[in-house]
Amino acid sequence: MRFLSDILEGLAFTELQGAADVEITNVVFDSRKVVPGSLFVAVRGTAVDGHDYIEQAVKDGAVVIVCEDLPGHTADEADYLMVANSAAALAMLASNFYDNPSAKLKLVGVTGTNGKTTTATLLYQLFRDLGYKCGLLSTVENQINGKVVPSTHTTPDPVALNALLDQMLASGCDYCFMEVSSHAVAQHRVDGLTFAGGIFSNLTHDHLDYHKTFDAYLKAKKGFFDMLPKRAFALTNADDKNGNVMLQNTKATKKTYGLKNMADFKVKILENQFGGLLLNVDGDEVWFKMVGSFNAYNLLAVYATAVLLGQEKHKVLTSLSKLQGAEGRFDYMISPNRIIGIVDYAHTPDAVQNVLSTVHDIRKGNEKVITVIGCGGDRDKTKRPVMAKTACDWSDKVILTSDNPRSEDPAQIIRDMETGVDPSNQRKTISIVDRREAIKTAVHLAQPGDIIVLAGKGHEKYQEINGVKNHFDDKEELLNAFSSLS
Repeated sequence: MRFLSDILEGLAFTELQGAADVEITNVVFDSRKVVPGSLFVAVRGTAVDGHDYIEQAVKDGAVVIVCEDLPGHTADEADYLMVANSAAALAMLASNFYDNPSAKLKLVGVTGTNGKTTTATLLYQLFRDLGYKCGLLSTVENQINGKVVPSTHTTPDPVALNALLDQMLASGCDYCFMEVSSHAVAQHRVDGLTFAGGIFSNLTHDHLDYHKTFDAYLKAKKGFFDMLPKRAFALTNADDKNGNVMLQNTKATKKTYGLKNMADFKVKILENQFGGLLLNVDGDEVWFKMVGSFNAYNLLAVYATAVLLGQEKHKVLTSLSKLQGAEGRFDYMISPNRIIGIVDYAHTPDAVQNVLSTVHDIRKGNEKVITVIGCGGDRDKTKRPVMAKTACDWSDKVILTSDNPRSEDPAQIIRDMETGVDPSNQRKTISIVDRREAIKTAVHLAQPGDIIVLAGKGHEKYQEINGVKNHFDDKEELLNAFSSLS
């Protein structure tokens, strides 16, 4: 229970109709969650405008309404707080309601197109191995010092986010490592949080269905670094052409990492094979269980972050060498007759190329690479032909199939992908709408030693079709197909 006056700190509002000493039981932006004593924030979403539910919220017991526009009729039962941006106000109010938990632990955010989940997960695993209690907020799952909390978004809404941070504090956590999506920045979900540091991985083609232009996508990512406080660090990939853009105007201490260009933290790949990576990290040779140059970047970012957080470098490298990374990121398995299977979340053209180029670098000789790939429905359509072309350019055989078609016709999504297949690659490409059949076909086409890559779904345990999430696990399907060969 808090008073309205307790949670107004830092909030810019233009008008308050009522008294600031009213008691608040909770902060909500979904009118269906209103209970007596609620503060209801009317947020304008992409599909729903919370202002349309103000009257219902008051009927259900809301005592404070936060809105951008006053309704035509204001009820005596509620106070009204006018703000310029309800989404930004929600984040600030949620943080204040939970007494600003992010300021009481060391919160590190990871942003970029690819590598967010692996980097955040590795940081969480590393710091727990170093003896700290930690929290994790990621696409795959949220964790509070080993306790799994289901994840529905890359970055939760501000109320859920601050509630999770508050639970982490109650559990004695010292650190929290979280993914910060471009949507979260654009929608003000991370406003009001206090970060100890921010990490930038890379920026490639993604989410243009939401941001519309690459420049808007870039600005959303940069917005995260613009909000970092002076006492925080801003760590960026020196090898990405947009890396330095992230550091412009940030008040945080600027640091860089990279494999190619001048950087504060450097790594060199000495060996890269299916068994792992041998890296020279700032002068020390270390064997890691993870694979691929993209993971060399992830590992270096984690190492640099740990050092910037005051950890001893050799303890960090020793712990990192034992870790596996996030589920569904280059998950590697072998069938009884030695067909290699790789399950990866790669769902952007750049991520697909990263995985397939890694396979190309590791393969020994004449093994065929068979790639099973789809694209999500109700998402950026412009990347569909690019992803198909990328898969064809780096594979011997490509099976175009469904990912999560959502409300779209899966056959149409595949037709969109087919437009990116060059005439020279058409003979190596087949289309199978049913993803399970596509995986079975890939296995039956493969010979001992061949490599099957299942791209797009990674850790996901479902396939969403017409609004229904049906159980579907790429790794499970691949293992089932492997067992049918024996």
